[in-house]
Amino acid sequence: MAPKEHLSSSDTVGLFEKYVVGNYRRYPINLVRGQDSFVWDSEGNRYLDFFPGWGCNLLGHCPEPVVKAVQQQLATLIHVPNTWHLEVQGQWAKMLSDRSFGGKAFFCNSGAEANEAAIKLARLHAPKDRYKIITFEGGFHGRTLGALTATAQPKYHEGLGPLVGGFVYAPWGDLEALAQLIDNETCAIMIEPVQGEGGVRIASREFLQGLRKLADEHGLLLMFDEVQTGCGRTGSWFAYQHFGVTPDVITLAKALCGGLAGGAMLTRPEIAPSLRPGMHASTFGGNPIAASAGIATIQMIEEQGLLERTRQLAERFQERLGRIQQQCELIREVRVLGVMIGIELAVDGSPVVQACLDRRLLINCTHGTVIRLLPAMTLTDEQVDEGCDILAAALQQATA
Repeated sequence: MAPKEHLSSSDTVGLFEKYVVGNYRRYPINLVRGQDSFVWDSEGNRYLDFFPGWGCNLLGHCPEPVVKAVQQQLATLIHVPNTWHLEVQGQWAKMLSDRSFGGKAFFCNSGAEANEAAIKLARLHAPKDRYKIITFEGGFHGRTLGALTATAQPKYHEGLGPLVGGFVYAPWGDLEALAQLIDNETCAIMIEPVQGEGGVRIASREFLQGLRKLADEHGLLLMFDEVQTGCGRTGSWFAYQHFGVTPDVITLAKALCGGLAGGAMLTRPEIAPSLRPGMHASTFGGNPIAASAGIATIQMIEEQGLLERTRQLAERFQERLGRIQQQCELIREVRVLGVMIGIELAVDGSPVVQACLDRRLLINCTHGTVIRLLPAMTLTDEQVDEGCDILAAALQQATA
């Protein structure tokens, strides 16, 4: 079969300008193919991708076990409603439960939906007069109106008021301030153990343990948003496992299905009945395709030893970026947990992103000054070095 001919990047941009809502800032490049940690555009240019799928492609582009599992499932059963039992969904739930705190799963399609489920669960589980949820400044929990209100960043709220009531914002890392916000109407605390969009800020063990203690003392649910950190990104199955703190709820998406859309909320079995029939649903949640991809993702990570590989990659990135920091006055701090990496700059990071793109390395800038890398756990040492060399050259250009 002859290879498919693609539209040029300029022609594709034209289609978007005419027919697609312009709510994204897009690069004028038409990506047409991906494999491992590389993508190609319609002109045949190859890019090293250190931000594959906005963190969804933790296994790289088109991982073979996931592709094969999805192909097989597509030929067998594509979709049935959640009014029926589905063995692959049950098997997937068990695999997630076995690797977490023994939780029960609610399946959906995205991180925002998983967080909406957690918000509903927290309110349904609490007495009727307790409805407030404390979240943290700099956090990010999604774009739906409830999850957006949980996001304590005013820039995302502009023009969207009135927002959903019942959310209270605490300073990041300040246990004393948080304790002052708890009252008789509080039902839960919700936090990212590592803030992703907020600049790859890693919570301290003492802070998270303090949250667990406060939650227990006041009868609150402790909910961890692990949409970015879950499924092995940090070198453990879930980030909470680094801190010696077990939450009551975790939310997952992004890497959960190896690049396909999928989300989940896991909660302790004694809490799960509060999300009773009729109170929440997701038409495509846990569908056969997503479930098969999720199972294949877990199997690939374990069969190829990718959790250990992620820890090795973290060491290599720490060493390489540490050397770059010694030579570059623009870098204030390097933060690494697994293959979740933040490089805080003293200047706007956008020109660095563009300079890397010009050199065919794909990265991200978040929070204005933080270069964010969410590379695949299948990255090779040579690719780490190649990407770091390009990043060093881009930073040198920015310094000049």
